[in-house]
Amino acid sequence: MLLCLGLNHRTTPIELRERLAFAESKQPEAALQIQGLKGFEESVVLSTCNRVELFASCDDAYGDGALDVLFGYLVDHFQLTHAQRDALSCYRLAQADAARHLFRVVSGLDSMVLGETEIFGQVKSAYDTALKTGTTGRMLNKLFQRAFSVGKQVRNETNIQRGSTSVGSVAVDVAAKIFGSLKDCRVLLIGAGEMSRTCAQSLLSRGAKSIIISNRSHDRAVELAKEMGGEALRFESWERAVHEVDIIISSTSAPHFVVTPELVGPTMRRRHGRPLFIIDIAVPRDVDPRVNDIEDVYLYDMDALKLIADEGRRDRERALAQCEEIIEEQLRKFGYHEDSPPLPVTVTRLPDPPLNLETPHLEP
Repeated sequence: MLLCLGLNHRTTPIELRERLAFAESKQPEAALQIQGLKGFEESVVLSTCNRVELFASCDDAYGDGALDVLFGYLVDHFQLTHAQRDALSCYRLAQADAARHLFRVVSGLDSMVLGETEIFGQVKSAYDTALKTGTTGRMLNKLFQRAFSVGKQVRNETNIQRGSTSVGSVAVDVAAKIFGSLKDCRVLLIGAGEMSRTCAQSLLSRGAKSIIISNRSHDRAVELAKEMGGEALRFESWERAVHEVDIIISSTSAPHFVVTPELVGPTMRRRHGRPLFIIDIAVPRDVDPRVNDIEDVYLYDMDALKLIADEGRRDRERALAQCEEIIEEQLRKFGYHEDSPPLPVTVTRLPDPPLNLETPHLEP
């Protein structure tokens, strides 16, 4: 029996999502723990900035109770309090519903930015980790390989991924909407991963004046700065550049806040009223929310970016029907037919997190 237990940007606010994120180094161990649950045979752990999903196969005899076991594992693994457990809104999917969901995820149809491309690589990485760990078998190998074929078909045969589709590109869109033009903007990127690379490429294409890159691994910062024609700054010194830049985009894998009021507050006195915009695209969050309380500082996190993502969503919705047809056809080829009886499951959801996107007026 195929199962999926998950939570994402639509079901769970960022405060709880970041509490439940599996660090990349911990995913092999988690996959082995799930595989070791009674009646379970295979497992893949997918954990990104916008979702945590556990895919597994188990003995058919366990029925819907297997999803309760997965939920219990998630609660126990992160040692959630009773209040956190009650607030946790997970979708519980089995058989065709679980396969359909994975196909939609890989195709970018379940993302905050409809049609985004980054999720394909993230799912592939999660699958490769499970494969190397030895927690996949016939069912999940076949499922994920088919999912990657579906994702490629959707990309090649539809317009769902046309335009700005990555979260990094949307973050740059936020900056462009605020300043009107990025030609005179100086930008500090904290983190030198793929998300920062995407942001840097988008910033350069918009004509950003200068890019400073700071990362815990200074060699990676130097490499990216050289590629982008920017400047590398050692991680322990990034705060020295805050008074010089207009925009900070932070995307590290740190388990704690990197940008705090104690670091930003004193710097703002040297800016003489010049606003500072901070875009936090990390989960767990890099930026302490209290930073937004500092005068002339404006903070956008992943949930705030949802508003910008929704604006571009309309342009891709026309391609949704074609994408769904591809997915349903592939489900039939995979062995799930319309007359296949689905396993009864319960899906509970939380409302979308509230958005506060107040943007100050900037004089020309």
